[in-house]
Amino acid sequence: MVKSTGQETGRISLTAGNLRLDVSPSIGGAISAFEWTAAGAAHPILRKCHTPLEKVLDADCFPLVPYVNRIRGGCFTFRGRTVRLQPNMPGDPSPLHGQGWLNAWAVEGHDEASAILAYDHAPGEWPWSYEARQHFSLDESGLSIRLTCRNTSAEPMPCGLGVHPYFPCGPETKIDTHVDCAWTVDENVLPVAKVPAEGRYDLNGRHACGQDLDNGFGGWGGEARMTDPDWPYDLRLSSPEAKFFQLYSPLQGHIFVAEPVTHANCALNHRESEWTKLGMRVLEPGQAMSLDARLEVTAK
Repeated sequence: MVKSTGQETGRISLTAGNLRLDVSPSIGGAISAFEWTAAGAAHPILRKCHTPLEKVLDADCFPLVPYVNRIRGGCFTFRGRTVRLQPNMPGDPSPLHGQGWLNAWAVEGHDEASAILAYDHAPGEWPWSYEARQHFSLDESGLSIRLTCRNTSAEPMPCGLGVHPYFPCGPETKIDTHVDCAWTVDENVLPVAKVPAEGRYDLNGRHACGQDLDNGFGGWGGEARMTDPDWPYDLRLSSPEAKFFQLYSPLQGHIFVAEPVTHANCALNHRESEWTKLGMRVLEPGQAMSLDARLEVTAK
């Protein structure tokens, strides 16, 4: 069940040049606004949210930690231990995206253009303790996010990271990015077959809105460009650590999600010997990993 709901508290606002960012620590450590402001008007770079934010699924962007996307059936095996997790989103039988997005984050510090949020996880269904940090840094050219996870337990822990931004879109919105392969999915959005990124799965200069896609991609080139003739800017999303990419483009709703992620959907359900090629890491006690994501905004 999604827990990070309720009245938003302690929202942080950052500004730099024409850009404004709102972060909502109490609602999953999520971004609740990212806007371009000019001539007294604000244009939502990420989708427009309710204010105050009440549900993390209505947010602009939230962190994925310590795994991304789904665990098939909520069960996987790691070094002789069977881990079982309950579904955490209504209507989906497989838990997804880890624990960070479902809990409140603490504010470790902030100033006019940056903020650091912290979430410390105690062992439970996910039987390892870890500490996660988000560092948001805003400048006149865009937004940088560093998401870090450190294994604070006494034994090795699987780990993967990602960010989950929602973009507004219309009939002329396009995404242009390189991927080598895609995974087809079943009715529960679980991967079925790995196929070349051709035709339906070609993301080179294609329309981003209403595409009926909810698929993972491999061999990501590390950057995606988004454009629309009605936007006063062009966008470039990049992440050097993310070799995988997830695109959600529903038929309805005028939004799409473009996720830089470090591992493939359901990677935890594969044998550990396959994890390296699927992007899943194993952190030793005290070891950390980070994902850097940058959303660059270039005025037209």
